[in-house]
Amino acid sequence: MQISKKCSIAVHCLIFINEYGRQEKVTSELLSRSTGCNPVTVRNILSALKKAGIVAIPSGTGGATIRVPLEEVSLYRICQAVEPDALDKLMGVHAAPSPLCPVGRNIGQVLERTYQTLREDLTDSLQSVSLRRMVDEYHAALAQEK
Repeated sequence: MQISKKCSIAVHCLIFINEYGRQEKVTSELLSRSTGCNPVTVRNILSALKKAGIVAIPSGTGGATIRVPLEEVSLYRICQAVEPDALDKLMGVHAAPSPLCPVGRNIGQVLERTYQTLREDLTDSLQSVSLRRMVDEYHAALAQEK
């Protein structure tokens, strides 16, 4: 199991915007070079983050900025912005178990209860991690490089 790569790219972009957005205009091309992703992918992610109210992007020439305090942006909010159905994709029940088999008839109900608990636990964990925390961890990683 893994969190969507879109979420990882979004976090990368947000940390980059936080670190460099005051000194230079942060564009999808610049973010593309930093993330190693196609500029179209970056633009789609930025568009989703803009729609979620996390970033502001002026029309035309770009220059993304973060609109809300870092403490108010959770990893859950970021993931929901860029891939709203990620948790459902992470844990799904197979579509066609045999109704003739006792396990097949009941597995959906058994798994759905268990998976719902896991989705709730994962949601709580993702909500507990803020963009502020991830920026702080980035700064700690930079300090260790020195």
